[in-house]
Amino acid sequence: MKKYTLDEIYTADMTAAQSKRYERAAVEFEKAFGEAPTHFFSAPGRTEIGGNHTDHNLGRVFAAGVSLDVIAAVRETDDGIITVKSEGFGTDEVDTADTQIRPSEQNTSASLIRGMAAGFLKNGHKAGGFRAYTVSNVLKGSGLSSSAAFEVLIGTVLGGLYNDGAVSAVEIAQLAQFAENVYFGKPSGLMDQMASSVGGFITIDFENEKEPVINKVGFDFAQSGHSLCIVDTKGNHADLTPEYAAIPQEMKSVAQFFGKSVLREITKQQLIDNITAVRKKCSDRAVLRALHYFDDNERVLNEQKALDSGDFDAFLALVNESGDSSFKYLQNIYASSAPGEQGLSLALYIAKSLLGKRGACRVHGGGFAGTIQAFVPDDMLNDFRNGIERVFGEGSCYVLSIRPVGGVEVELG
Repeated sequence: MKKYTLDEIYTADMTAAQSKRYERAAVEFEKAFGEAPTHFFSAPGRTEIGGNHTDHNLGRVFAAGVSLDVIAAVRETDDGIITVKSEGFGTDEVDTADTQIRPSEQNTSASLIRGMAAGFLKNGHKAGGFRAYTVSNVLKGSGLSSSAAFEVLIGTVLGGLYNDGAVSAVEIAQLAQFAENVYFGKPSGLMDQMASSVGGFITIDFENEKEPVINKVGFDFAQSGHSLCIVDTKGNHADLTPEYAAIPQEMKSVAQFFGKSVLREITKQQLIDNITAVRKKCSDRAVLRALHYFDDNERVLNEQKALDSGDFDAFLALVNESGDSSFKYLQNIYASSAPGEQGLSLALYIAKSLLGKRGACRVHGGGFAGTIQAFVPDDMLNDFRNGIERVFGEGSCYVLSIRPVGGVEVELG
């Protein structure tokens, strides 16, 4: 299994701090287990860039691994027991000889560990014991998917220690989804795990749900002259489940008008040709959300083409288009049940005011509350961050970078 240096994983301005972070993980490992670690691993969080609410209707998404990650100091054991101590949390212990689903473990990190071990064995791979001390800076509740990073980390460790690195990044992502769906009990899609496992810019086409098509986009974001910012508006996600659930339900109602189950099975032209009847049967909002789906689905391909050709300005224009479509047609910027709370709307206004005709911004993730995403020219970064934090508080603007690699073993020193 290839090992990656800190210089290959992180940007130049990050490596010194990351070196200290790994050293601290090693020290804490020794405190916890009484001996030194022998391996180090890392798996990144992810950001969604295009294809907002398209995956659940078997559409396309554009995603990327980011510079925030979960790291682990690790030592192999011969007892078949996986023991994971996570900084700030308790210790999980899972016997790889016992991969039965435990309802009492649902929604816990132990379920993800057991699910990953079960998945490796199910697919004919080896799974064995190890001890790990993990440290994460993937922001929880920010849409960067800390759970997927943890799953991919465990899979990367199992792949490295017991399978000579022969389990592909795509398969590790699929096994991570299996662990989250079956053992953790959350019916997530594959985007989060795939972006974390593969790293860099990727597109995923879910038309064949069992065998999604993944394309890695060869673009060096570090040379773009822009920084990726995630703005936390501190919104409350409580009681928003009906708002989230309505989006796939309404999109699928349009597909059902044509006797299909998802929008990927019909065309935009079919909808337009029958729009009067569909409005009566399904509602105007359902029609608008379906139109957003078709346009953002196509936009993913255009974003990929723009980056493949090195046209970053065209890419930024498409990001802005995606954000505009989410606001006007998908309508996931604020909850219709709580129109007085519009943190995302305010954040988008402020971001656009600060950026002027440069950069780009859009809703990040599911919407209604939480975060927006912005691509900010480097020469505007300080003013942008100050302007955002003046409204949403100190530390509300997180400056990230796109990480070129996904889940990897790390070579130190």
